[in-house]
Amino acid sequence: MATLCRPSIAVPEHVLTQEQTLELARTLHPDHPQLPLVLRLIENTGVRKRHIVQPIEETLDHPGFEHRNKLYEAEAKRRVPQVVYQALDNAGVGARDIDLIVYVSCTGFMMPSLTAWLINALGFRNDTRQLPIAQLGCAAGGAAINRAHDFCLAYPNSNVLIVACEFCSLCYQPVDVGVGSLLSNGLFGDAVAAAVVRGRGGTGVRLERNGSHLVPDTEDWISYAVKATGFHFLLDKRVPKTMQMLAPALRELATLHNWGEVSGFDFHIVHAGGPRILDDLCHYLGVAPDMYRYSRATLTERGNIASCVVFDALDRLFADGGATESARGVIAGFGPGITAEIALGRWTTTRRTVGGQGRRAEAGVA
Repeated sequence: MATLCRPSIAVPEHVLTQEQTLELARTLHPDHPQLPLVLRLIENTGVRKRHIVQPIEETLDHPGFEHRNKLYEAEAKRRVPQVVYQALDNAGVGARDIDLIVYVSCTGFMMPSLTAWLINALGFRNDTRQLPIAQLGCAAGGAAINRAHDFCLAYPNSNVLIVACEFCSLCYQPVDVGVGSLLSNGLFGDAVAAAVVRGRGGTGVRLERNGSHLVPDTEDWISYAVKATGFHFLLDKRVPKTMQMLAPALRELATLHNWGEVSGFDFHIVHAGGPRILDDLCHYLGVAPDMYRYSRATLTERGNIASCVVFDALDRLFADGGATESARGVIAGFGPGITAEIALGRWTTTRRTVGGQGRRAEAGVA
C-alpha cells in the first residue's frame, strides 16, 4: 500500500497582516462603491496573516507578465530545493529512490517544467518520470496525491515525490477591482511544499482509495483570464456555496469504500479556500468543527495557499503527534471546474529506510 509521508512546507519571509490588507484596500480604493462590503468580506476570511515572495511595495507594482514569470522561475528554483530535501528526509528515502515527480502550480509557467530542473540539479535519476499539473488550481494538491497513489498501484515498489509551488501574490492585478478580485487580494498567500508517497513502508497516511468529482456547468466559477498582463483570477460569488454540491461526493466515495459516514472518520485534511467552505462541510457532512482545526489553522496563519493547503494542514496533523494506528481519514482538495479530488486512507506508523546514501550526498550538497 502506498503511504503519504510527512510533508515539508516553507513560506516566504515577507509578511502581510490582515490589518495591513484592510488599510491597503482603503488606501488604494477609497472611492470604490462597494468598499464597505469588500472590507467586511476580507475581515470574515479569518486570514490573520499571509506570506509573500516580495515586499508589499514591489507586489503592488506590475512591471509586466514577462518580469513576473521570470521572478516565479527564480523564486521556485531558490525555495523548492530545501522543501524537497526535507520531504525526502521525512520519508526516509533519497533522490535516487524517486521514480516519478509530480509538480503542481497555477501561479507561473515554465517549459520545460520545474521537474526537469529538479532532476538535473538535485540528483534524481535521468529516467525519473515527470508529471507537471498546471490547471487544477487549488484542487491540484489533492490531484497530485491521487496521481501518486495511482502510480504506486501500477508500480507497487515505486516512490513518488510531489512538489507544490504557489506564488499567488505574483498574480496581483491592480486593474482588477471587482469585489471577487479585491476579496482574493486579501485571501491568497504564497508557499512551497513537498511530500513523498512511498510504495512500500513509511509513516503517514496509507492511501486506499481516491476519486474525482466535477460539478457540471461550473467552469466559469473559478477561472483565469489570460491577458497581456498575465493571469487575471476570476472568482464567482457562487463559489462559497459549492460544498453543498461537493459534500455528496465525499459521502459517496466513503460508501463505495464501505467506510460508512464521513462524520465517523478520525481525521479530515481538506482545502481551506475560505471559512465558508469549512463551515458548510461541517453542516453537510455532520462533522464536528474541531475536525477541521488543521485546515482552519492554515487559513488563519497563511491564507489560501492554493495547492499547498492540504500539505500544510497534513503537516500540522503530524506536528500534533499524528493519529492512532489504522485511524481512518480523508484528504480533499477543491478547485476550478468545480472539481474535488478526494483520497481515503488509514494512519500507519510502519517505517523502512529505502535509500542508503542520503539525499545530500546524492545531490552533491555538503
